[in-house]
Amino acid sequence: MEKKLSEFAVGEKGVIKTVSGDGRIRRRLFDMGVTPGAEVVLRKKAPLGDPLEVTIRGYELTLRKSEAETVTMEVKK
Repeated sequence: MEKKLSEFAVGEKGVIKTVSGDGRIRRRLFDMGVTPGAEVVLRKKAPLGDPLEVTIRGYELTLRKSEAETVTMEVKK
């Protein structure tokens, strides 16, 4: 099942399928290691849903909700 990273619930895991968005946002995400094939775990969500804290490639990363909406994930059970 595919869904956006911004739609994940806390504790949910998945693998990145695609990263969309305009050039600057996409380049920034790629520079931070948000690339297709990477496994992601959503660790925390702020009370209003922005920002999100994820674990990717062994480190903690905080993303804006708008950035997370550009990341399409394959949910892992």
